[in-house]
Amino acid sequence: MSRIVFAPDSFKGTVSATDAAAALARGWCTVRPGDDVVQRPMADGGEGTLDAFAAAVPGAVRMPVTVRGPVSEPVESSWLLLPGPHRTGVVELASTSGITLLDSLAPLDAHTAGFGEAIAAALDHGVQRLLLALGGSASTDGGAGALAALGAGLLDAAGRPIRLGSRGLGALAQVRLSTLRPLPRGGAVILGDVTNPLLGPAGAAAVFGPQKGATPAVVGALESNLARLAGLVPTVDPATPGAGAAGGAGFGLLAWGAQMGGGARVVAEAIGLPEAMEGAALVITGEGRFDGQSAAGKVPSEVARLARAAGVPVALAAGAIDADPEAAGFAASASLSVLAGSGAAAMSDAVQWLERAGAELARAA
Repeated sequence: MSRIVFAPDSFKGTVSATDAAAALARGWCTVRPGDDVVQRPMADGGEGTLDAFAAAVPGAVRMPVTVRGPVSEPVESSWLLLPGPHRTGVVELASTSGITLLDSLAPLDAHTAGFGEAIAAALDHGVQRLLLALGGSASTDGGAGALAALGAGLLDAAGRPIRLGSRGLGALAQVRLSTLRPLPRGGAVILGDVTNPLLGPAGAAAVFGPQKGATPAVVGALESNLARLAGLVPTVDPATPGAGAAGGAGFGLLAWGAQMGGGARVVAEAIGLPEAMEGAALVITGEGRFDGQSAAGKVPSEVARLARAAGVPVALAAGAIDADPEAAGFAASASLSVLAGSGAAAMSDAVQWLERAGAELARAA
């Protein structure tokens, strides 16, 4: 009997990390029913981070909260209270200000105020440490909405609060950070899945704006508005890796005083993934699309790094594979799109094809 660890990310918009791990394990067991399967669903700070912590940390409690969604509609969400003396709160941007909460894209008007409101709720509860999961953002507001919800003054030339969203940043004339709520005693760590700076060709507007519905002209406006914000917050270098995460929310949180941390690495440590790998014969990870960005702090690259350190081979299951898995250190791989015949077919019943992928990887083992 061999020990097999399943540690995939969510397959964005189709299957949660928890369901993906379970499906892969079921498929594996159809071929090798005697193996000891261990499920450790992963996340990198984006969608599913809260679920990964909730599934892996005994005693974690979801704390319901109603916030303003990405275009100010009420959203029923929650943050997670982790047990222990440090009273750590996990707040996820995707579940409060995320793109999946929108019926239609709003690149200039979407904002992060709800994320800030959820952070404020955790502070009101008395948490002593915060883990702030970035990813899946609907907006490109530089975290201005979150800062405003936490007490910052973002004012126009007449001293009036600007409107929420990137459009409001066009009128920004003054930023007052002295009125911000203080960080909790144990600080705040940003769980980010990207290392992009705030501005420039690799920045929040240029790289991620089009994914949020921005045309080239709108991308230019987003970039200009972010530059205006950065110019009024001299305490944070907009070139800081991760400042461009989640539409620049990383920049706003850095301005608050939060510290940047690797999302997948922090999640892996918190859910005990290194310990789960001890004595394993194989680790299987995965995500919706494995491509050139996957090596930049995403779940498969972090799981592969930990597997190498443990001397355990690692395999990959992905919805689509657009980079060379072997070159990235994976001993085997399975593409749901290839198994299903097309990407659309794979997405229409991702759980079925994840089970098939698990079986294929078991046969190849």
